[in-house]
Amino acid sequence: MRLCIVSETWAPEINGVAHTLSRLSRELDRHQVRIDVIRPKPPLAAKAPQALAELQVPRFAIPGYRDVQVGFCRPATLRKFWKAQRPDVIYLATQGPLGWSARLAARQMGIPLVAGWHTNFDHYCGDYGVPWLASATRRYLRYFHNGCGLTLVPTQLQASQLRQQGINDVAVMSRGIDGERFSPAHRDPELRRAWGVSDHQPVALYVGRLAAEKNLALLQETYHAMRSVRPDMAHVIVGDGPAKAQLESALPDVHFTGFIDPDALARHYASADLFIFPSLSETWGNVVSEAMASGLAVVAYRHAASAELIQSGYNGITVPINDAAAFCQAAVTLCQHPADYAKYSRLARLKALEQSWAGIARQFLDYLLKAQEAYHATPSPRRIRSS
Repeated sequence: MRLCIVSETWAPEINGVAHTLSRLSRELDRHQVRIDVIRPKPPLAAKAPQALAELQVPRFAIPGYRDVQVGFCRPATLRKFWKAQRPDVIYLATQGPLGWSARLAARQMGIPLVAGWHTNFDHYCGDYGVPWLASATRRYLRYFHNGCGLTLVPTQLQASQLRQQGINDVAVMSRGIDGERFSPAHRDPELRRAWGVSDHQPVALYVGRLAAEKNLALLQETYHAMRSVRPDMAHVIVGDGPAKAQLESALPDVHFTGFIDPDALARHYASADLFIFPSLSETWGNVVSEAMASGLAVVAYRHAASAELIQSGYNGITVPINDAAAFCQAAVTLCQHPADYAKYSRLARLKALEQSWAGIARQFLDYLLKAQEAYHATPSPRRIRSS
């Protein structure tokens, strides 16, 4: 099979979409899948490691958030690229301008399309002060995805929600975890000393983008509440983004790392004790499974990966969506009971290890093959439908 992946983001950019595509590409390479990549031109000239052929297109920053960029390309340019190396199937990882052009060009050429749902763009409308755009965004996404043969989402709940919104042909493809990279074995006493904590002093960690959609006001409130009942509690925040300066001012006792490399990230996870994750914007949330594999007790909303992987009170704590008081109280209570978070950490790792990237990639390949077969089994007049 020859697969072309179209995405607005790619490693070494640090986000869940780039991470997922990188892992899937590596695993698919082992199945002799030939992979082409279309993406915005990276700041530093580089080629996607698994790409047999690659098209890099102009990139532009989203106003007000320069860390997030999108690609622009005329459909004619994409058709020319695909005529030179026609793929058997195309995977649209993002629904931005580049994804839209690719969708149009692929339908014109009669190439099967599979789309991924990696980001809840309609949720972001409220976070960035334009809630009135949410309805229009949902209409656009429904039109976009119904022009594809299949849409892959990471959880059963997400699949149900999209079907209710009128999106057809939705299937579930979870996310994997590298249990060797993310492991309690990487606990680093020297790193903990750099944080100013002793061997037995508890550390609460947050990993993620520092931006409005991550519900950081609740993270701030929760950190203060935990410190009020455990004055020896240390807090670490890994990540960067437009909200970093405000958080640093509000949380002067917190250790901020900014972005760090993957090896350092694994040590940071393993050297903490609790993972506090108040975000509701994720479709999956790789950081949750990474924290669990690293042996951390997680406090999160019953949402995305947390809803799939955590049995509350058994291998972590989850609370109902949008119940901020319950979230804060859960973190406060847990940090006072070391025996509980030690038990959760052991069981959390066992659950996370069930999510192998090898298995996820096999499932992905199966979906691609089925979408390809279904497309070619459909009478040609129906291949390009109005959606």
